[in-house]
Amino acid sequence: MAFKYQKPPLTLDIVFTFLLFFCQITLVNCQKVETWSIEKIDTEPLDSSLVWLNENYLNEDTFYHELALHTLARAHATQDNRLIGEAHDVLNNWHEYHTLFTVDSTLYHAEKTLYYFKSIGNQRKIAKTYTGLATTYLRNSYFEKSQNASFEAIKLYEKLEDEQGVAEAYKSLARNFELQDQPEQSIKFANQAIQIFEQNEDHYNHSITLWSLIKSHRHLGQFDLSIKAANKCINLVDTYIPDELAIKTRGYSFRGDTEAEMGDYDKALISHYKALEIVEGAIGVDRPASKTYRSPIGTDLYHLGRPEEALPHQLAGIEGNLGLGVKSIWTEYYEVSETYKELGNFEKALEYADKANKEKFAMLDEKVQNLESEAVVKYETGKKDQALALQEQQLSQQNKIQILTGSVAAMLALLLGILFFNYRKNKKITLALEKKNIENEVLLKEIHHRVKNNLQTISSLLSLQSESISDKNAFDAVQESKNRVASMAQIHQKLYQGENLAAVEMRDYFETIGKAIIDSFGQKAENVSLKIDMLEIELDVDTAVPIGLITNELITNSIKHAFHNDEKGQISIALTQEDNGMLKLFIADDGQATLSDSSSNKNSGFGTLLIQLLTTQLGGKLEKSSDDGTSTMIQFPSLEKSAA
Repeated sequence: MAFKYQKPPLTLDIVFTFLLFFCQITLVNCQKVETWSIEKIDTEPLDSSLVWLNENYLNEDTFYHELALHTLARAHATQDNRLIGEAHDVLNNWHEYHTLFTVDSTLYHAEKTLYYFKSIGNQRKIAKTYTGLATTYLRNSYFEKSQNASFEAIKLYEKLEDEQGVAEAYKSLARNFELQDQPEQSIKFANQAIQIFEQNEDHYNHSITLWSLIKSHRHLGQFDLSIKAANKCINLVDTYIPDELAIKTRGYSFRGDTEAEMGDYDKALISHYKALEIVEGAIGVDRPASKTYRSPIGTDLYHLGRPEEALPHQLAGIEGNLGLGVKSIWTEYYEVSETYKELGNFEKALEYADKANKEKFAMLDEKVQNLESEAVVKYETGKKDQALALQEQQLSQQNKIQILTGSVAAMLALLLGILFFNYRKNKKITLALEKKNIENEVLLKEIHHRVKNNLQTISSLLSLQSESISDKNAFDAVQESKNRVASMAQIHQKLYQGENLAAVEMRDYFETIGKAIIDSFGQKAENVSLKIDMLEIELDVDTAVPIGLITNELITNSIKHAFHNDEKGQISIALTQEDNGMLKLFIADDGQATLSDSSSNKNSGFGTLLIQLLTTQLGGKLEKSSDDGTSTMIQFPSLEKSAA
């Protein structure tokens, strides 16, 4: 059974574009930037710090992130909404380009930027922020939110008479509709954007917008127009912006896709090989993004009757997709299955056919669920239509009671009017309450964010202080204090990043602080691993803070006293809830128990005293054991969590 070229999955298409942009930006901007520090940031005027951060946000160094967060804290201290908005915008740009954290971080700073710029009424900055938000939403398949942001940007840019801004919003809409398989709308907005880009000689945005034309014309079967747009994209790059390899790569790749759909696999193979050559030259042959460009080459070779050559490309493409986290690749599995069948390897053919079926059935199950919901709606609508038809027939046969029917209708109308009035009144009250709740939620998140920033500042100050300490005991004490502060800062970070603003999910929290503590010991703990064996459990902040401090102390003690000579070891953490509602925290290491017991610091130091005090605060009971290592178990009652 021959397979036909298929459009790549939506998620993969988005990942391709943004990942390749990121790689291109990294290559172009890999030069060293001027190094700043917390001290320099503090001595410079806030506007100067923001200028430097804006000029260097392409720097991937995570220390840049610390400088930006420190600047944000300084901006909040001024209570100047313009400076706060600018500081959030810097962090938004850094998160958008480097994607080192979850998309929530980007959206958080983008939406904060919008909030503060709105508060000062800066229309140009608001419009620019809407345009960036549209791109961020689109990258995460929030199509409706992306459209709304683009249209808001267009309204503001038109008011400002900024044609370039309008064109960039049109470009985003063209991409949005193309991804939603609405090619006519995509072509409409792409052509509107291109007209302005041509007038402004903006070859960069012009060439990118041509991508939407290539794919939308192909979707409509307008292959000549699709090829024409692809060639125009490639020529624009060669003529005006030869360093933009990412754009040129996609131009060749999209052209090859169109040629493959036309059945001209000889030409498609040339185009796809050209795209692969550029990508491998830019980011290397082993990156997942490079390997994904081999999938269409495998398809072309298969259709040209060269299955032996096709197979390595197809398998590499699957490996690349999996490396990028793309799951909907059942088409690729089918293609490999067919190639193995052509080669006479029926065992492998069956294996990949089974993988394809599992992927496809999972997708179909999701579609069936959606169709079932749609069918219920249609069924209910049909019943209503049938009831109305029957009612109309009955009314036509009851001419003698028209007056009574009219009276009843009048009474019903009056009743509906009263109900509608009450509904409107209640709706206004509900909307006011929802608005207040949203404001309170934003305020609470801001409080947690500020607390986290202040704690991080304290942690940074402790780090700076420790650099000037020569006494080992004093240095260790400062380092332990830094870890305690960091454990509390993580609590507040989890609170403002999560959906529940009053409770912390402890499994993820343990993983975060455990790895951070191990990393803080450097080479001494490089052979120590962390094992978290528990289900997801949420604790209120009043319980989570002492539990975090206790965990910090016990992990620190294990690293300091249980392992020596860089030996391998494991620290285990578990938090469970018993049937009687009691919570049980268990922390153990598999180090040398005799060495642990001989340490007076571990048995009678400040850390031990702190653990005992915090256990008492929780109303709990502490038990220790030195069998096969050192273990500590604390039982304490659970508290009712506050509402989110």
